[in-house]
Amino acid sequence: FAIEAMLKIIAYGFLFHADAYLRNGWNVLDFTIVFLGVFTVILERISLMESALLSGQGGFDVKALRAFRVLRPLRLVSGIPSLQVVLNSIIKAMLPLFHIAVLVVFMLIIYAIVGQELFKGKMHKTCYYNGTDILATVKHEKPAPCSTSGHGRPCIIPGSECRGPWAGPNHGITHFDNFGFSMLTVYQCISMEGWTEVLYWVNDAIGNAWPWIYFVSLILLGSFFILNLILGVLSGEFTKEREKAKSRGTFQKLREKQQLEEDMKGYMDWIIHAEIIDSDRTRGEGMRSSDEGGSETDSLYEIEGMNKWILFFRHWRRWNRLFRRKCREIVKSKIFYWAVILIVGLNTISIATEHHNQPDWLTHAQDVANRVLLALFAVEMILKMYALGIRQYFMSLFNRFDCLVVCTGILELILVEITSMSPLGISVLRCIRLLRLLKITKYWTSLNNLVASLLNSVRSIASLLTLLFLFMVIFGLLGMQLFGGRFDFDDTEIRRSTFDNFPQALISVFQVLTGE
Repeated sequence: FAIEAMLKIIAYGFLFHADAYLRNGWNVLDFTIVFLGVFTVILERISLMESALLSGQGGFDVKALRAFRVLRPLRLVSGIPSLQVVLNSIIKAMLPLFHIAVLVVFMLIIYAIVGQELFKGKMHKTCYYNGTDILATVKHEKPAPCSTSGHGRPCIIPGSECRGPWAGPNHGITHFDNFGFSMLTVYQCISMEGWTEVLYWVNDAIGNAWPWIYFVSLILLGSFFILNLILGVLSGEFTKEREKAKSRGTFQKLREKQQLEEDMKGYMDWIIHAEIIDSDRTRGEGMRSSDEGGSETDSLYEIEGMNKWILFFRHWRRWNRLFRRKCREIVKSKIFYWAVILIVGLNTISIATEHHNQPDWLTHAQDVANRVLLALFAVEMILKMYALGIRQYFMSLFNRFDCLVVCTGILELILVEITSMSPLGISVLRCIRLLRLLKITKYWTSLNNLVASLLNSVRSIASLLTLLFLFMVIFGLLGMQLFGGRFDFDDTEIRRSTFDNFPQALISVFQVLTGE
């Protein structure tokens, strides 16, 4: 990375003229990451030298600086224009998002104060056994607030009473006793992480008559309304940045290429039809000239020494063109359309009849049906290949997908016959049969349009998903630096949400992102 930065500085200059290295924001990001990396390496060397001189004592603690290494994946952004568009949109949206954040803070303050006035000191009573400090709970049930008056939760376990003191739910951090914890509880509810439990605890403490108004309005305003405001701001900024990128011609070549491919599909039909017409016209003119008394063609055959095999080949080409044209008409006909729909329907019924402990005769019937349906799908594929031509057939992404599904089905049949795979591997291949159901999208226009819209949406958010994964990697590595080996509990339960290695850290970050 340092060599790359040096070469760019030599090529572009460092700072004091137009188009210099540090005049580009993405180069500033790269240079900052490289500088921090080099600085960390130098401090590590100095720390090792001082540690050696002082016999293992002293030296700098560079662990905090090592955390900056996790920023290195951000260098990927400087090389991919689509990621730059997304990140620019987020940066440009910071000011509008700041205004929304101020609105959120004011709303948090208002609801925290209202919650403090309504529910202060109400969450510190629970059920104890009479005369003891032992919590009275049902097996596998956590303690919850209770009430001695009103419509709150009574203590129903024999020999128990509702009294305090009790720290409160979540080890005493979920309550409305002061402004700080009230803000924390309101923020927890806005994140929609366990807000229903907070509602139920308040209901247990004071009754279920009015608290639901407080919490439902909080969720509607704080979660749904604010979230849609944030999404609207980000969507607007992304649209602006994408339009700027299009005007600069970043996506112009890609759009032209896609348009060219669509035009080529239509031109191929016209070219094949024109070849057939031209061939028939040429043969007709040759036959007319022979009928008019001229013998130039016959003499030409004799001079060139053309034999019967060449004549046979020419006749075969003519009949091949005619037959391909007929096959092309067949694969585009309504009868063929409904035949494929019927085969897909029979395939769906065959798959849907499988169940646990099914009789042997049904298993045999399903196997026969699979072979017959696979043969029909293979015939359909071969017929379309012959009618359209190999090149034009594979120009369609759906036809490539169809060919993959059919070839996988044939491979599964061969592997089952030679019994060279484990039952689990064969079961995985059998799952690919389900993909045959997607064949209906090719022939069902409205469904095909819906799938095309979905795929276009996936392409549109691909760069956003890539940036999201990039940040997941960064925070996973940062979690390993900060929390690796720190999740040390007394119980022997194997915990998956840790930061001890990269796969577990990535899963933990994903779990946090889902809000679960």
